[in-house]
Amino acid sequence: MHGIAVALLTEDRERLSTLQNRVEATRLGRAVFSHAGFPAGPTDSILRQLQDSKAEVVVVDIPTRDPQHAIRTIELIKSTTLQIAIFANGEMTLPANIVASMRAGAGEYIDDSAGSDALLEALTRYSSSRARSVGAGGRARVFTFLSAKGGSGCTTAAVNTALALQQAYGDVALLDFAPIGHASLHLNLRPQFGVLDALQNLHRMDVSLLDGLMTATKEGLHLLAGPQQPYPTEPTPGELARLFDLVVNHYRFVVVDASSRLDPTTRLLSDLSNAVLLVAQTDVVSLWSVGRIHTFLEEGTGRDRLRVVLNRYKKIPGFTDEDVQQVTSCKVLWKVPNAFQVVSPSIDHGTPIVLQEGPEISRSYRALAETLAEASHSDGGPDLVYGQEGARKKAPSLKLSPARAGQ
Repeated sequence: MHGIAVALLTEDRERLSTLQNRVEATRLGRAVFSHAGFPAGPTDSILRQLQDSKAEVVVVDIPTRDPQHAIRTIELIKSTTLQIAIFANGEMTLPANIVASMRAGAGEYIDDSAGSDALLEALTRYSSSRARSVGAGGRARVFTFLSAKGGSGCTTAAVNTALALQQAYGDVALLDFAPIGHASLHLNLRPQFGVLDALQNLHRMDVSLLDGLMTATKEGLHLLAGPQQPYPTEPTPGELARLFDLVVNHYRFVVVDASSRLDPTTRLLSDLSNAVLLVAQTDVVSLWSVGRIHTFLEEGTGRDRLRVVLNRYKKIPGFTDEDVQQVTSCKVLWKVPNAFQVVSPSIDHGTPIVLQEGPEISRSYRALAETLAEASHSDGGPDLVYGQEGARKKAPSLKLSPARAGQ
């Protein structure tokens, strides 16, 4: 059974069933341990049971009166357990309790009167931050490709990068979240299931069902196909986080093709990603759009996940990467050479260009995949630092990439 494992601690036995119902109503969490009463000290059996349950999140119920035992419980859990997120649950009208809970070590304070919605938002934030990290658990890195404007070549970049990652590292999933899915055409696949089927079956989703919804290429890349026609509904944050929570535990790398999609789902995909790659060309409209998309995705988050991939690149005298960054507020990560004469037939025939050894553009996509795979985390956070932006060991393939030409 999958979903975020949640433990519940409260002094009021009657509240246990209420808290359990709130967890199950989110469809993102599942209650694995419930106990009426708080631990008395660091050797209390409650703490051992909490760890044995393999809970990922513990919700500590903060009573309106005499909250000190609950606050002490948060301190005990924080000091005696590793990698367990702590949520405090209580009244929002008591600022002293909120401040004390956060100082004790709670990462979230949930409004008790808000029902399951507030808990869902907190679990979604937890899942998003966990999906962006690559810890000891081996969770996948997520790279989302987004088009600056129609026709920029976003799907081509996503498909070829995913295939390059699969060839070099294995265990790669390609998720097609475009308004109309084109990735299957690029790969010459005829999928029977896709993203919509996954979202509609989250209530019974497990690894076996996920595998059954995927369509595999002969190289081993797994595609969760996009819709065959536009669909009016959007996944809720909880549904999307629930899907990614399963996917990132099952693969090494996840590539998302968001294409020209710009809606709340795109924002959440950005939150779930280690990097968002805006595919653009060196024309005024594309670069103008990148700046607006950057504002749409990043305003107020303080993150540094966005990078520009310049597609169909031709060097323009006097036009530098610094000029692009000044216009778009995004750094240039990569430059894919202009090779329309070989890329167009490869799309028509469903044979991605990265599978061909000769063309320079194939080497460029393989080098891009290597750069993404080898990027390091910034200050322990989810955002990535790429070798081209600092010291990086030189690989033979990188000197062939246009991203380094002229630098």
